[in-house]
Amino acid sequence: MNHLLARKKSSSSLRAKQSEAGSATPSSTTPSDQKPREAKSTLYTRPSYETVLATKGSFMSKFDLGITDASKRLCRTLLEAEQSVPQDTLFRDDLFDETCESVRARNEAMVVRDISPLICPSAQVLRIYGAKHLKPLNESVNEGWNSAVPFYGPRPQPDYSVGFGRSAFTNSQLEKLTPFVGEVADTFTSYFMATWQMYLPFLTCEVKCGAAALDIADRQNAHSMTLAVRGTVELFRLVKREKELHREILAFSVSHDHRTVRIYGHYPVIDGKKTTFYRHPIREFSFTELDGKEKWTAYKFTKNVYDIWMPTHLKRICSVIDELPTDLDFEVSQQSEPGESGLSQGLESHHLSDQSSHNAASLEEADSQSSRVGSRDVTPDTSLSQRIDGKAFKKPKKRCRPVELHQ
Repeated sequence: MNHLLARKKSSSSLRAKQSEAGSATPSSTTPSDQKPREAKSTLYTRPSYETVLATKGSFMSKFDLGITDASKRLCRTLLEAEQSVPQDTLFRDDLFDETCESVRARNEAMVVRDISPLICPSAQVLRIYGAKHLKPLNESVNEGWNSAVPFYGPRPQPDYSVGFGRSAFTNSQLEKLTPFVGEVADTFTSYFMATWQMYLPFLTCEVKCGAAALDIADRQNAHSMTLAVRGTVELFRLVKREKELHREILAFSVSHDHRTVRIYGHYPVIDGKKTTFYRHPIREFSFTELDGKEKWTAYKFTKNVYDIWMPTHLKRICSVIDELPTDLDFEVSQQSEPGESGLSQGLESHHLSDQSSHNAASLEEADSQSSRVGSRDVTPDTSLSQRIDGKAFKKPKKRCRPVELHQ
């Protein structure tokens, strides 16, 4: 339906980007659409944030029936399949203890620098070292997901994230996606984009230090992965294949500090037009205990996500895009976000749930609601499918004709 069409970014955000591009600011200056490391975590510091997510239909817990048996087998495979590990690193046997001690009482930036690449390896670095099958991937480091349609509050800004780049798709597939992502990706927001270069993200990593810090990282990851899973579900809904995704893990997250790692799988529960989001705990462990016996566990898991799970996931996505009609008469929204876009004339037969954003409610109010959000059978108030029938939509001012995009 219309809500999946790309939305023009607000003129103020575009002017800010143009101003930054034209000014000679120091390289250390934080762009206006990107927050400093400390500031980006503020919203997630309070436990009541989990209640807010729950009222929107995203739960930081398991669904009663859990994940499918296929997803359970997948998790075991990703944990157990053998992987090569780098030899000359700070996790080398004779350096490991000193490495862990050196970051024990330091800040997040140092943990990110010294530990993160050995917990959640960079897809780009692996590709440069010869893993050419990772060429379709695109990654970001501490970059705001400013091309994503928000779910709740500010858009995510993960420490590290991975999705697909343009090279993952053919020109024909990119043309079919154009009405949903915009002709110029950095001037639109989309359900299928994270950054303007990243389509359909599937992995995030957050780093935290201090007491209860991993809970904050978990909330950040839950928010990010809700957007990620939502995008995949909405894409499959376009061709009425969303039931294939019910209780299947569609994305992964890693939370870690200087000694502990938590790995989660994220999945949708689909009930007709209604979609809710859940999290499956895959592993939680200390990589410092038992003389570092588990120090490579997260690294191998992440590489298995890249090598085993990602190619199959991409094939499924491409098969869905290939099923999209080529002769749809789309009308891309000319209304700035977060307003609604014009009605798509070509997909009226498809039923799509909407997880569009609302402005952040106060966390004080969320605190008072927390005792009332015990049930998981919550219909997200972000669903448009239950409001759309019979509603008159404004005709867009301008029609966007799909054009072929070259890589």
